[in-house]
Parts: sequence; structure tokens; C-alpha cells
Amino acid sequence: MTTELRPDPSRIELGRFYPRPPEIVWRALTEPALLERWLMASTGFTAEVGTHFLLSVSSDASAEIACVVLVASPHEAMTWSWMDLRFALPPRWIVAWEVHAQGRGTRLVLTHSGFDIDNKRHKMARNAMERGWRQVLSTKLVAVIDDL
Repeated sequence: MTTELRPDPSRIELGRFYPRPPEIVWRALTEPALLERWLMASTGFTAEVGTHFLLSVSSDASAEIACVVLVASPHEAMTWSWMDLRFALPPRWIVAWEVHAQGRGTRLVLTHSGFDIDNKRHKMARNAMERGWRQVLSTKLVAVIDDL
């Protein structure tokens, strides 16, 4: 009997290889000025467990994402809660970053979880966010990492 693994539709799981050491990738994830270049402007962000911070959505000056750092293991992993304040009843999602040394570079794994795929708005948000994360990881983050 063969067990077939199926992706979990309630989460986004993406991986990308960067030909730079984990320390460089970690800097891009954790330094506020660099974070702003590839993701969003942050207010109050530090890569320390318990830090509450806001991300500002550049396309809408009044839109913010409220986050809390849940895990911060330097050069290895970071996890945030993620609450998009544009929703009337904002869902609480989790965004996790895993940094793995791989050969002469780094494998970065992003997991964005907590979507209720039975909820039409969540499903639409999940699909839009997956497209957005793919774009961010393959172009914007690459450009920042290449500059370091």
C-alpha cells in the first residue's frame, strides 16, 4: 500500500535556494531596513520573542498587519503571528521562516498557516498570498540578498 502525501490546502509552503550563507539570508529577514526593501515597512520590529510590531501595506496607507514574534532562533528560524487589520474580524495566521544551510548556500522555507479554506474569504486570501509570497521570494528578496 502506498501513501500519497498531499499538500495541506490550509497553508502555504514555499522553499527557495539562495546561493549565500545563512547569516546573509538571516540579515535580510531580520534587519528592519532590509525587511522594508523586500516585504513592508515595519514599526517596532526586532527579531526577539515577544516583540509586537506593525507592517504597513504600501498600497494602502491606512492598512496594517499586526504581528508578534513567536520564535526567534538566530540564523535558523523565526515565526510571527500575522493579523491583517483590513479584515472586519481579522484571522490570526502564522508565518514561519526556516533557514537551512545547504551546500554553498541557504534553503529558506516559508510556511504561512491558519487559513480556513471552507471560508470563501480565507480561501481567496490564501491564494492571493501564495502568489504574493512566490513573487517576494523569487524577485524582491533575491535582490536584497544579492546586494548584501
